[in-house]
Amino acid sequence: MSSLLDATLEHLKALVGFDTRNPPRAIGTDGIFDYLRAQLRGFDVKVTDYGAGAVTLHAVRGQPKYLFNVHMDTVPDSPHWSASPHELRVTADRAIGLGACDIKGAAAALLAVANATDGPLALLLSTDEEANDPRCIAGFLSESHDYQAVIVAEPTKAEAVLAHRGIQSVLMRFAGHAGHASGEQKPSDSALHQTVRWGDAALDFVAAQSHERFGGLTGLRFNIGRIEGGIKANMIAPTAEVRFGFRPLPTMDPDQLLQRFSTLVEPTPVEFTETFRGASLPAGDTARAEERRLAARDIADELELPIGNAVDFWTEAALFSAAGYTAFVYGPGDIAQAHSADEWVELSQLQQYAETIYRIVDSGNA
Repeated sequence: MSSLLDATLEHLKALVGFDTRNPPRAIGTDGIFDYLRAQLRGFDVKVTDYGAGAVTLHAVRGQPKYLFNVHMDTVPDSPHWSASPHELRVTADRAIGLGACDIKGAAAALLAVANATDGPLALLLSTDEEANDPRCIAGFLSESHDYQAVIVAEPTKAEAVLAHRGIQSVLMRFAGHAGHASGEQKPSDSALHQTVRWGDAALDFVAAQSHERFGGLTGLRFNIGRIEGGIKANMIAPTAEVRFGFRPLPTMDPDQLLQRFSTLVEPTPVEFTETFRGASLPAGDTARAEERRLAARDIADELELPIGNAVDFWTEAALFSAAGYTAFVYGPGDIAQAHSADEWVELSQLQQYAETIYRIVDSGNA
């Protein structure tokens, strides 16, 4: 292994050892941030606590053109891990640990590069990407920062991803009238029947969007994640709650989609609340999105990064794009391993990412 990969794995061992699961969002300005501060000597470091486990570390050395963003929080571990998720295991070809792929591996490589060269470098490390209450990037963007572009680390197989879907989550409730289930029912009597009819209409609507395309992506992604309601089999359900999400293409209007989903059936839901929205990458209408995609491609080409396909998963690069920054996604690992038991990242990808960032920083082009 190269010395840069050795250093990356040492940092990754330490980072995986810190419990940054989200939820429960029990992350403060100590712990992992004490470690990060200790590795960033010579940087101007600012740590900001936005509450509820949302903490950022903004570190700057020299006059960098680009900002590298990595989230340090992880999803909770599943019960199917074969060993402790917080103890890094290294085999001949992979590093295994909670967050190793998504995306502490990138953070570890950036720390290794920061100590291997004194070139210009700017980092933004955050802890609430896995939440439905994002505060870190919004807080950072509330202040002015002079960066030509933001490079967000997520598992992209060490390829620059210039476009991805948006994401929207909705809480919806239907209301009916409790009663005995033996009699004839009107369409509005059972909240659960309303929910089932809505689900059928929603799936038909989504199927009708299969012809839509942008940057190699097709159609509208949609998922009903949770349905709750009713009391027992011989009682008409007075209430039902649905949580669903969808992932639009950059060319799809998120407000029009919300309006369509809220009016698919009669009676309409008594509550329809968008709980989270993340813009597509690039953000903006079709023309503006294409301009931003081309600008990101120019920077990726300048940095000699391989260009990958657009992806279906969402990243916080969209938040930077919506704020006016040129932004794209670039990191080691495969999204197929993210959020899984015994999550892992290939050593070859860690090394490739670390060596690429080293080349960019050491040349003064970061």
